[in-house]
Amino acid sequence: MSLSRIYGMQARLRTQLQKSAVKLATAASPVVLESVVHRRWIVSGTVGYEKLAAKPVQKHDWNRAVSEAEKIVGYPTSFLSLRWLLSDEIANVALHLRKLVGSNHPLLRTAKVLIYNGKSNMQAWGLIVLLVSKAVGHAPTIPDLEQDKSAGVLQSQRGLAEITEMIRTAHLVHQGLVNLQPMANAGNDLGNDSDTIFGNKIALLSGDYLLGNACLQLAGLRNQPLIELISSAVRDLAESSFFGERDLQNNPLPSRPLERAAAEGSATGDEEVDLSFGDMVDNTQPLSLAGVMGNPEKEWSLRHILGAGSLLGKSCQGTMMLAGQPESLQRRGYMFGKHLSLAWQACIDLEPFGSDQLPSGGRFSLVSAPVLFHLDHDPSLYAEIEKGRETVESIDYAKVHAAVRSGPGLELTRALQKKHSLAALTVLHELPPSDARTALQNIILAMQDI
Repeated sequence: MSLSRIYGMQARLRTQLQKSAVKLATAASPVVLESVVHRRWIVSGTVGYEKLAAKPVQKHDWNRAVSEAEKIVGYPTSFLSLRWLLSDEIANVALHLRKLVGSNHPLLRTAKVLIYNGKSNMQAWGLIVLLVSKAVGHAPTIPDLEQDKSAGVLQSQRGLAEITEMIRTAHLVHQGLVNLQPMANAGNDLGNDSDTIFGNKIALLSGDYLLGNACLQLAGLRNQPLIELISSAVRDLAESSFFGERDLQNNPLPSRPLERAAAEGSATGDEEVDLSFGDMVDNTQPLSLAGVMGNPEKEWSLRHILGAGSLLGKSCQGTMMLAGQPESLQRRGYMFGKHLSLAWQACIDLEPFGSDQLPSGGRFSLVSAPVLFHLDHDPSLYAEIEKGRETVESIDYAKVHAAVRSGPGLELTRALQKKHSLAALTVLHELPPSDARTALQNIILAMQDI
């Protein structure tokens, strides 16, 4: 091909590109163009990086919010550590898990939750930890060898994100265990229920494997205050499995509502409820149970702080600790993770009550916020709850579902969700503007539409 022909093709291509650019500039508004070219400086330690600001998420779509956030930290973060997923031990567990197909063991439901990471299950906690890490930056005294400058986080912070997800996953897997016998018959012959026994072994061993690896990685960070902090979160997770009333299969049941004077009425959601439980003073100590049982908001909050909020909050606090941030900011990190977790749980609790009728055989959490608020409004429904002392299968879920939908529980839960979302956003806005902060804000806003 001759040079003249090549130059001619280049000229025609250049002309077409110029025409396309003119059309685009004519169609786009000045505001849009300004947002496209707008840039923001992100400061991490003493190094400044010029990066495009995170794109605001239209209509607060959850999947898009997570996708945009993963781009900011540089890679997908759900199950950050693929080393243990590809190990021989986990491969063997996966093979054995196939034997449980068709047995209806609870571990199968847990595995489905972990594999199909939909918007109804918040498994991307490592993503939250890394976004917080990037949003706050790190102290200038952090050595260069500790920094992952391409991602804007420290190597130790990435390790903590992996640890957080492994602890959370281990807890969910352990919840798949089934009590084979009531205490009165413990030690007797179990018969031929081999599928259940086998499923329990897999749940116990795989959960222990993940928890053991998390503890090993945590010790490898060689940070004694951080080890103490995350260890207290593991203690809270264990305590959450024994908190409050439960049936023989350890399914949680709500406490009996407190008796209120007729003039006082039920909770309206307008009064401010103290949700500190002692963790504002020292959050490594066990949470206080004083005045909790029977109070709908306090009981719901403590259940889910123990079961989820403590781990996420302390992981956010711990990542600031690794960054050398002041203790006051570390405490704000704990509050952010705690409120974010509670806002998320309120969204999950509302989901089963979105339809007029409960599907046949449908189940939902009896300690969800709508149920607890309705029991406080109408204590007579507790007679139905008491039928589940032996097993929650004896409860008429359709009846409870219809009662809750007709009462104030749903509206109070929406107010509760907004309350914790605003509390998390308040902490977030104390941080300097950055793409990571915008991504966290988009995730919180996306919860509203779940």
